[in-house]
Amino acid sequence: MSLRKNPLLALALVAAALAAVLAAWAGTSWYAAAHDDAADFAAARDDALAAARQAVTNLNTLDHRELDEGLDRWEASATGELLAQLRQGREGFEKEVRKAETVTTAEVLSAALTGLDERAGRADVLVAVRITVAAPGEKPQAKDSRMLGEVTRTGDGWKLSALGQAPAGDSAGGDAGEGSGEAGAAGQ
Repeated sequence: MSLRKNPLLALALVAAALAAVLAAWAGTSWYAAAHDDAADFAAARDDALAAARQAVTNLNTLDHRELDEGLDRWEASATGELLAQLRQGREGFEKEVRKAETVTTAEVLSAALTGLDERAGRADVLVAVRITVAAPGEKPQAKDSRMLGEVTRTGDGWKLSALGQAPAGDSAGGDAGEGSGEAGAAGQ
């Protein structure tokens, strides 16, 4: 039987060929998306940024009534030299906070990665944060700060490896000394 004599058979062959082409296209598109470096980079970027936001919040939040838990949270959020600094100053800082009876809370207003080296497992971050300090018998004081930091990928995920005040100063007459000082609740 010839295809000219049976138009249904011709239509079925064309439909089968079209389905095969579409299946091949869908399969190669799926494979390319599943193995796309851009998707992996975007996921790493999102993970690093989320970890940085949380770590900056953790390192700028501390309640004297739950001091051990708060300082443990600081250490759990840090790695490298920053972690070593936190551990080294912990005992003295505990005494200061217990004496002052302060409650410090942080709210990240915005954050952005300024660089990501996925292979090295490091990312630079700029964070705008509002830190509120409440001391007994005083009205809580809020201060907005810009911080520069670095997160490093560890076996437990991304952790903060450096944090400091972002330099301030602009051509509009801002105070060039505004950004100096210690980072985190420790500098409050």
